[in-house]
Amino acid sequence: MQAALTQIVDRVREHAGRRQRLALRGGATKSFHPWGASPAGDALDLRALSGVLAYEPSELVVTALAGTPLAELEALLAEHGQCLAFEPPRFGAGGTVGGMVAAGLSGPARANVGALRDFVLGIEIVNGRGQLLRFGGQVMKNVAGYDVSRLMAGSWGRLGVITEVSLKVLPVAPAEATLRFDCDQAEALQLLNTWGGQPLPLNASCWVEDGGQGMLFVRLRGARAAVESACRAMGGTLQDAPNVPGDWQACRDQSLPWFTARAPGDALWRLSVPQTAPVLQLPAGVAAALVEWHGGLRWVQAPPEAGDALRAAAAQTGGSASLFAADEAGQARADDLFDLQQPALAAIHRRLSQAFDPDGIFSSPRSASHVQD
Repeated sequence: MQAALTQIVDRVREHAGRRQRLALRGGATKSFHPWGASPAGDALDLRALSGVLAYEPSELVVTALAGTPLAELEALLAEHGQCLAFEPPRFGAGGTVGGMVAAGLSGPARANVGALRDFVLGIEIVNGRGQLLRFGGQVMKNVAGYDVSRLMAGSWGRLGVITEVSLKVLPVAPAEATLRFDCDQAEALQLLNTWGGQPLPLNASCWVEDGGQGMLFVRLRGARAAVESACRAMGGTLQDAPNVPGDWQACRDQSLPWFTARAPGDALWRLSVPQTAPVLQLPAGVAAALVEWHGGLRWVQAPPEAGDALRAAAAQTGGSASLFAADEAGQARADDLFDLQQPALAAIHRRLSQAFDPDGIFSSPRSASHVQD
């Protein structure tokens, strides 16, 4: 492990001295995303930096090297009845812990348990000067000043090489149930807003339209008595088929038919809006969104040129829109990738990039850095 880390530090220092770009590589499972595609530069493979360094089930903390396979970490946690509660999406079998944090993506349970960044306790990185830096630790109250550990969540490797991460883990819920409600999107949002003000063990939700029929799926997790009581109070149809857990995994990994049937030329747009936002007015010809996070996340399939209209629709509710996947992701405009319309926010991003990577050896030619989710 030390030899692999030393090699990474040496490579970064060498490229910093020559001001040459490095393309960081883990499992390459998110190369479909505009920022998941490696920028021009010499490849720096991080998968040799692998292994779980420390795991204290009683303390709900695990520390792993960045190249550790995500599947390996989750298998270890499952042996002790624990999990990564934010359900990190995986779009292939080779995803790594460092790539998971760098992408900053959270799954269906995000609206209930929090985002990936909320579970990052500490992190070690190599910055653009080749300096090995450590931030945070292994407890929640180990942060003074700016929380750099969580800043790395969603940075897509543009601020430095993540080498080690400490994460908070949680016990697997003792009971789970999924309910189905046949309703249109407006009715689904109303139901979710109503339930959100009640003491119900809501964990995840997904509204999707299939063949003109709208369906809302709600997953409950928690104590057995709480889940059973909620099922009686909420109504709906209990989904007890053996494939239900797999359907939620497909939602997490965007392998549901709604995602896989995207028309050629359409991009997948990610609209982050308040949970109370109404049905969005989408451009003509654009199909209804798939809705997650109790209304807070709207996935839309639309051509790249619809970006301005989608950003405007999200902005009317106080939200934002960004390009998540496209056939020609590498050719996407920089302003399509992330909605940095506020000058103050854009200035912060530029200053962060200058502080962590002054010579731009990790930066894509398109832009500097990004923090999402």
